[in-house]
Amino acid sequence: MADICAANGGSTCSSHNASPFMNGNFLSHVVLPILCLTPLATLILIPLLWRATGAFLGWYLRKKTDGRRCHILELVEADEKNYVEEKRRSSSSAEGGEDGEWEKVDACTTGTAKNGGMGDDDWDGIVGFFHPFCNAGGGGERVLWAAIRATQQRWPRAKCVVYTGDHGVSKDAMLSRVENRFNIHLHPPTINFLYLSTRHWVLASTWPRFTLAGQSLGSLILAWDAFSLLVPDIFIDTMGYAFALGLCKTLFPGVPTAAYVHYPTISTDMLSSLNPTSPVGSQGVNAGQGTGLRGAAKRFYWKLFAAAYSRVGASADVVMTNSSWTQGHIRALWGPLRRGRSLPEAAVVYPPVAVRELEAEVEVSEASERRREKVLLYIAQFRPEKNHALILQAFSEFVRQSGSENESEAARGAKLVLVGSVRDDGDSKRVYQLRLLVNELHIRDRVEFHLDASWPEILEWLRRASVGVNGMWNEHFGIGVVEYQAAGLVAVVHDSGGPKMDIVVDVDGEPTGFHATTSSEFADGFEKALSLKDPYAVRQRARQSAKRFTEEEFARRWTEQMEKLVTLKTRNKV
Repeated sequence: MADICAANGGSTCSSHNASPFMNGNFLSHVVLPILCLTPLATLILIPLLWRATGAFLGWYLRKKTDGRRCHILELVEADEKNYVEEKRRSSSSAEGGEDGEWEKVDACTTGTAKNGGMGDDDWDGIVGFFHPFCNAGGGGERVLWAAIRATQQRWPRAKCVVYTGDHGVSKDAMLSRVENRFNIHLHPPTINFLYLSTRHWVLASTWPRFTLAGQSLGSLILAWDAFSLLVPDIFIDTMGYAFALGLCKTLFPGVPTAAYVHYPTISTDMLSSLNPTSPVGSQGVNAGQGTGLRGAAKRFYWKLFAAAYSRVGASADVVMTNSSWTQGHIRALWGPLRRGRSLPEAAVVYPPVAVRELEAEVEVSEASERRREKVLLYIAQFRPEKNHALILQAFSEFVRQSGSENESEAARGAKLVLVGSVRDDGDSKRVYQLRLLVNELHIRDRVEFHLDASWPEILEWLRRASVGVNGMWNEHFGIGVVEYQAAGLVAVVHDSGGPKMDIVVDVDGEPTGFHATTSSEFADGFEKALSLKDPYAVRQRARQSAKRFTEEEFARRWTEQMEKLVTLKTRNKV
């Protein structure tokens, strides 16, 4: 055979033995089209595979939790019967009390049905509130419980389920704490708690490196834990875990989702603060850290995270923010994608503040004006971002001429009082360092520290003080500042965030306080606040301004957004 091949020429033998896959027609008509279409096929198949996988996992979780869902519905029905029976046995004097009032809501004034109809008032689905730290007792928890109360009042037959990691707290103990801490009374039968076992995955201590990404990954684990317990009809994140919303939309496209954002996990200001030459390059705990190779890596990491955060956040059907400042950053991050999906813009729903209670407890009158002292009051936890050192430096500049002939009348006898809670050893060390700073600035006889003060003590200082101070840069809202105003204090606050944009604003064209950034500007603000010709008029305007942040106003705005979710659910029927 070799001789025949040689006789016929090498080319003839090669043509008979050549592989058909090396044929020119095969390469041009098969191989090249496959190579060209592979990227397009990948773009199409991967999303389809992703959605198919999500749909399958969602189906699996629904089947897995059907039993618990039926159990919760039966439990609510039994508890409601027992509750009604207990009320019947109780004294007639309780009929007009808190328990009787919670459900007396005029649905025709809040509903969306035409001609004043009842609309979806009979909606009896399950609303899942994702709040793993619901027993913390802070401002975020006040929002949660006030939201549940507003939901119960608007839809009395709806069931509210809170996903929490507070295993050691029973339902009765939790509701009792809510009443004692926030004076919020909930309807016990229609609220239940499901206990998560993976909360440690969202703790900052679990992720000493790449904390933003780590906690977000942890929130996915925690959300899977929640959905493994129960798939709700409406899912609401009230703690800022945007990635949990994205997971919900992947697994259950028909479940309406909502986010109440207290503070964006990452913001445009955070990104800008890495650049030391930017206007905010000296602000925040990461100020100016974007230089060098490590800084470039940090900027890349943050931008990549911001892109992922924007994508999952934009999936929510309804977005609520606690201030105009937060709304602006959420719009910048989530807005472009939301507009592309024809989803509504983020709405501002101010958090509820105990304005009515402060109005009742703290008198603001010409008579009380005579009892006010030259006290500048700063109520804040002793955390780094609260910037107590800036306020101490400013106060030192304000009173530095104390004892001299040039001392201003406003500074004479003025005192700074710092009231705040101490959470851990870190806070204790911070207080110690602040005390050292007070000594270095020679203002020890002018500054008082009151740690872990009780509410009655805080009320007493609100009655005595003349000025309320806030030194935090980009405070997302500022519940403490609203409390200052409700108590009639003249506020001197940082010229940023919620205190600047929402709270310390003019009323009828007249100021309710002052804004500052540097220590000298704060010192000037202290001088102006204690030198007002008619401080009583300013206090009245401040109290009037605080009425925008009542619990009733929060309930009204919350209900408006919740109605959108209920409408989506009743239309989808998924």
